[in-house]
Amino acid sequence: MEFWIRRIDILNKSIGHAFSWCVLILTASTCFEVFMRYVLNSPTVWAFDMSYMLYGAMFMMSGAYALSRNSHVRGDFFYRNWSNRTQAKVDLALYFLFFFPGIFAMVFTGGQYAYESIRILESSVNSPAGVPVWPLKSIIFVAGITLLIAGAAEVMRCLVCIRTGEWLSRGTDVEELEQVLIQQHAEKE
Repeated sequence: MEFWIRRIDILNKSIGHAFSWCVLILTASTCFEVFMRYVLNSPTVWAFDMSYMLYGAMFMMSGAYALSRNSHVRGDFFYRNWSNRTQAKVDLALYFLFFFPGIFAMVFTGGQYAYESIRILESSVNSPAGVPVWPLKSIIFVAGITLLIAGAAEVMRCLVCIRTGEWLSRGTDVEELEQVLIQQHAEKE
């Protein structure tokens, strides 16, 4: 089981890192649009569409990455005081009660949206550029699939914790600056 958890975590990390580059593209395109609009008085027809599509893609595709890093918001007033096994049992129940039904609905509905959008080669009616919308609608389906895969890894992680009493490590990745500074300070002492 640990082999599959690690492989899925690597997949999610790769997808998360790939889509994180959208931030730089969004920043550059927004700066370009501001310059074109307010300095040259010649706004682009594509910047708005590009910004919401890139942001939507980044937001949707980062969900599995955040799940694999345990970064989603959690109301852990009680949770943090429970034993690891109790945490895993509660997580496991919540995955089956709420997570999987919601994600299955996302995959099913997103698949229908994507299919119909690709079938008619849908483009934006709100844009003078007529930007294709079908890639963004396809992302809904793809993001749902990645979340299902990440959810399967989390279920396996819960089962391992129930069996052993310890959570598997999630590996190292990008850390909050505050956490890095705390760790560096602790190492100096």
